[in-house]
Amino acid sequence: MSKQGSSGNVIAALCNVFIPGLGQLIQGRILMALMFFVVTVVGYAAYLLVIPGIIAAIFHLASIVSAARYKGD
Repeated sequence: MSKQGSSGNVIAALCNVFIPGLGQLIQGRILMALMFFVVTVVGYAAYLLVIPGIIAAIFHLASIVSAARYKGD
């Protein structure tokens, strides 16, 4: 990725809307992708317990923002 706001970051952020962590995976950040995916999926799976669902929603939004603001190395 060249810089913040590049088309690659926009595509990565859009991927995260559908599958949390996919944008980080596209950017090559494997550990961040796994963390966002696991926390979000487990939280959404336990949605009957209100707090994990809220935490999952926060992580889902954080994954989108993280992919959009990534500047690269």
